[in-house]
Amino acid sequence: MAVVGIGTDLCSIERWQALCERRPGLVERILNPAERAVPPASQAARWAAKEALAKALGAPVGMSWLDSEVVRSPSGAPVFEMRGTVRARADELGITHVHLSLSHDGGLATAVVVCEAR
Repeated sequence: MAVVGIGTDLCSIERWQALCERRPGLVERILNPAERAVPPASQAARWAAKEALAKALGAPVGMSWLDSEVVRSPSGAPVFEMRGTVRARADELGITHVHLSLSHDGGLATAVVVCEAR
């Protein structure tokens, strides 16, 4: 497989929580319902994951944040479900696999994304 794109992002959990309080409508446009149901540190990591995925895809104009969703695989590892604008961009780039790593500690949440094509 060949690496098509790499993205990383870092999010302050405190800033994320303040954003959630100030602009709940914005959060609803960023996170899917199941993503909003997790604790704030995990929400911040999911936001970082979406940002990292956008970077790995070349930051396409018109991408809908709700078209990517961080879910758990049967093994418990975080993975993306992609649809709509995000799936279209991944298909355009020939992406066949997306690796995702999340972490949060010390008041920060981070995500790394690697997109591969065959």
